[in-house]
Amino acid sequence: MTKPMTILDSEQTNTYDALLIVSFGGPEGMDDVIPFLENVLRGRNVPRERLVEVSRHYALFDGVSPINAQNRALIKALEVELAEHGPTLPIYWGNRNWHPMLEQTMEQMKEDGIKKVLTFFTSMFSSYSGCRQYREDLYRTSQVVAPYTFDFDKIRMAYNHPGYIQPNVENVQAAFEQIPSARREDVHLAFTAHSLPMGMAANCAYEAQLAESSQLVAEEVGVKNWQLVYQSRSGPPQQPWLEPDICDHLEVLHAQGVEDVVILPIGFISDHMEVIYDLDTEAKELCQSLGLNMIRAATVGTHPRFVQMIRELIVERTSDSPNRLVLGTRGANHDICGPNCCLSGRPGEPKPTVAQLPSMLAKQ
Repeated sequence: MTKPMTILDSEQTNTYDALLIVSFGGPEGMDDVIPFLENVLRGRNVPRERLVEVSRHYALFDGVSPINAQNRALIKALEVELAEHGPTLPIYWGNRNWHPMLEQTMEQMKEDGIKKVLTFFTSMFSSYSGCRQYREDLYRTSQVVAPYTFDFDKIRMAYNHPGYIQPNVENVQAAFEQIPSARREDVHLAFTAHSLPMGMAANCAYEAQLAESSQLVAEEVGVKNWQLVYQSRSGPPQQPWLEPDICDHLEVLHAQGVEDVVILPIGFISDHMEVIYDLDTEAKELCQSLGLNMIRAATVGTHPRFVQMIRELIVERTSDSPNRLVLGTRGANHDICGPNCCLSGRPGEPKPTVAQLPSMLAKQ
């Protein structure tokens, strides 16, 4: 592994009452699926038939998204890591779209007397959905428990932290080992991430961060045949989204005579529904029909180095002279987001000033 760059950043020492894991949430049975999708799509003009169509994807897995179980496993591993190495912090968990809902979690934190909270979003990349919307969720939900007030800080996006790159490198190497050694030199490595509308992507560093992470992994593995592609797009066909789509990319590879492809969903930290359906089901079926050998590399999940990284990022936010570990050339991502960070890109969306933003959003 390339030696990480260390950046010293002087700031006042912070202490926190708790760590809050904030995630997307997912159904855990067929009765949960439609209510969950209604939460996800609330406020959007999505036809009912589209909900029913997507619910069929969940039916293939008995209505269970693995994301909640994966968050429980991550929290358990992090509790062990903090107990062994510190700092001592209770861990809370709240979701945007399904239980445990963020509102329920904040009510519990209020009851427990928690005030100053460090938050970890289950995303490594800057975007509206992966960062800003979670900050909006925190602000909106905090109003429900008012006049009780929380003070939230967040852990930086760690897409180029050695604790994220190293586990991905190991997972790619393990995937390559499943291909006969005589063919490995010609294997194509496809990095995937959730596609975004172009308007949203233009307001954040999502593409640049993904490109950096992909390049760092590819260089460490020693792979030259690689490309960053996208998956899981939705929305009307006339709306431009980030491309190419993974399935389109697989067809191009097949036409070029590629025999083996390894897919690493680098934009995801765990194997949740977009991974197990869009890649392990849909893309796998396409590869089988094309005669293209596809190996899907694991996500970081509860890899010990990834769990250690989260602890290091907690320490970083509590230190007056933190070691901000990074790889590559982009440097450590900011801890405090500006008012124009990661806007949604919706048509006609105004560019807010600091004065127009709720104070919690302005300081994050």
